[in-house]
Amino acid sequence: MGIDVELHSARPARNWKKARRTFLRGCYRHAEALADALGSLHHLGVPGRLPAVDLYGDTVMNEQEASAALIEVPRLKQQCADERQRAALDDLSAVLEQCAATPGSYVWFAGD
Repeated sequence: MGIDVELHSARPARNWKKARRTFLRGCYRHAEALADALGSLHHLGVPGRLPAVDLYGDTVMNEQEASAALIEVPRLKQQCADERQRAALDDLSAVLEQCAATPGSYVWFAGD
C-alpha cells in the first residue's frame, strides 16, 4: 500500500487520463513510507490535516489547505519511526510548499 502525491495547476479531474492536463509534478518515490507515516500518525490520534489523509482513497487539498498542512510537517517528522518516513515527509513538504505558493493549485493524494 502506498500514497502517490501529485501537484496540479487546477482541481484534478477524477479521471486519471483527464487529470494529466493539469498535472505539474508528482511525488512517487516514497509512496509506501508516506502511507506508513501518515497511517501511524492517524492511529496515534495525532490531529491535523495530514493524518486525516485517506490512505485508501483520494484526498485533495487546495493551496490554503496545503499551507496549513505544511506547518504540520516538522512536528510530524519528529514522531516518525524511521528515516524513510522522514524522507517521505521531506518530499511531501516540497510539494505542499509549491502548492501553497501557486494560486489555484491542488495537491492530490491517491491512496491504494
